[in-house]
Amino acid sequence: MQKKILNVLSALFGLLLLNGGLDKYLHYMPVPPNLPEALMKDNAAFMEISWLMPLVGAAEILAGLLIIFPKTRALGAIVAFPVMLGVLFVHLTVAPEGLPIAAVIWLILGWIIYDNRKKYLPMIGQ
Repeated sequence: MQKKILNVLSALFGLLLLNGGLDKYLHYMPVPPNLPEALMKDNAAFMEISWLMPLVGAAEILAGLLIIFPKTRALGAIVAFPVMLGVLFVHLTVAPEGLPIAAVIWLILGWIIYDNRKKYLPMIGQ
C-alpha cells in the first residue's frame, strides 16, 4: 500500500515539476497580481540572466519525467533536489505564504530519496 501511495505522490510531484518547467518556456500560467515586492525583484533579477530560467526549466522537465517512472525516480530526485532547494529558500526568505505547500513537496521528495537510499550509497563511496 505504501508503494502505491508513493507512486501516486511521485506522479503528482513529477507532473508539478513538468508543469513548472514547461511554463518557463511556454508562459501559459498567469502571474498572480499580488506577489510580494521582494519576490518580483528576485524574478526580475533571474530574468536578467538570459540562460538561467531555461536551465531551471530544463531541469524541472527532466526531473519531472524521471520522477514519474519508478525505475528512474532516484535519478529524478537528484536532479530535482537543487531546484527544490531554490523553491524552499524563496519561501523561507521572500514568500513565506507558500511555505506549507513547499513543505509538503519536500516531504514527498524526502520520501522518494529515503525509498531509494540504497541506490545513492555508491555516490558517497559505500
